[in-house]
Amino acid sequence: MFTMPSMSHVASSFGQPESFAPGSWLRLRRQPLTSVLYLESGSVLLGVEQGSCLRHQLGQVEGPAWLDAAFALQGRNSCLDMQAQSTGQIYAIPIERFHKAVADMPQPAQQLLKDLARAYCSQTELAVSRLAQDAEARCAQWLLHHAKERAEGGLRVTLNARKRLIAAQLGIAPETFSRVLRQLREHGLIAGRGNVIDLPKPQALELLALS
Repeated sequence: MFTMPSMSHVASSFGQPESFAPGSWLRLRRQPLTSVLYLESGSVLLGVEQGSCLRHQLGQVEGPAWLDAAFALQGRNSCLDMQAQSTGQIYAIPIERFHKAVADMPQPAQQLLKDLARAYCSQTELAVSRLAQDAEARCAQWLLHHAKERAEGGLRVTLNARKRLIAAQLGIAPETFSRVLRQLREHGLIAGRGNVIDLPKPQALELLALS
């Protein structure tokens, strides 16, 4: 995350910052940005939340720093979940006040910040999307590896272990495993219910496994 020291007066002008405790959620992805978070002190983990915990960690920020200023500059919602790793203090600055402060900066500085924000947002969104793609690929590989030929033709997988144990083998959350199976079913790549899963399109599943 980049910092903007010239704008620190914007945060301090709001009086005392709010305190937070370890484990608290400071921002959940895809929430509409009505404020911009300025981390005065403490440590915050950035990643993707799954099952009430930060399953995939993509970075760590130490205060003082702006947490989601890049997304605000681009007019986007944050694609990252932000969880406190330690105690600390944070300012939640109304987004209108934030944009006004940026508008008061020299034009070259504004353009530089927006260019940096555009690159940061693109790279971060790509990293988050790859997490989801990676989970789908791992699930597809697992299904193909455990598939058996049916007497009447085609491939079938029988889940002989609980889904949470299979998810642990894949290194993903149980909720993610269930979500990926649901998506594969919706796209016609798997069929069946319960512990029996048919693979009507193994070639398409192979392509997904290689992605």
